[in-house]
Amino acid sequence: MGQTITLKAKDGHSFSAYRADPAGAAKGALVVIQEIFGVNHHIRNVCDRFAALGYVAVAPALFDRAQRGVELGYDQASMTAGRELIGKVPWDGILADTQAAIDYAKEFGKVGIVGYCLGGSVAFLAATRLDGIAAAVGYYGGRVAASADEKPKVPTILHFGDKDQGIPMSDVEKIKAARPDVPIYIYAAGHGFVCDERPSYDETAAKVALGRTLEHFGKYVG
Repeated sequence: MGQTITLKAKDGHSFSAYRADPAGAAKGALVVIQEIFGVNHHIRNVCDRFAALGYVAVAPALFDRAQRGVELGYDQASMTAGRELIGKVPWDGILADTQAAIDYAKEFGKVGIVGYCLGGSVAFLAATRLDGIAAAVGYYGGRVAASADEKPKVPTILHFGDKDQGIPMSDVEKIKAARPDVPIYIYAAGHGFVCDERPSYDETAAKVALGRTLEHFGKYVG
């Protein structure tokens, strides 16, 4: 069971975050970046699972700048609401809040960042623009292709599904061409394939991707 904490960005904005702790000594910390559905039941579960594997996991509520307490589901109405919220939160605010979460997590050791959907894009930009992380993992970030000319400052890996209707393989190929320094893994799956609360969940792909993610963090975070 985790807890809700309050963090503050450098511009003075206070926002909530979910924190889950391991049972014993922490290997390090992971900042877990939400999908477009907020820090909902699934993201809290993701944090709890990383905590069970030995990491302090912190998920900042990146929509708090527009609307506090966002917890959406995965039906069409929730998807529409999530897309609307993205347009209301400035990217400089998202990155400022992510940096605040990274700064908070440093007290627990080396810090990795992992994000899903919206969070996949945030994780990539954190690797290229922010400070204080040791490694990054992005899952199906739709905006990575537009920023692929930016070079990550830390070891970074990316996961995509070849059946993702929102991220064409042409975008993935663009990332591959621009970033030969970033390992990119492709799965026979759609968008959101690691979320076991979505119809697109693919157990096999999710397990393989998690194994690669944990290997990455094990090497660079602890």
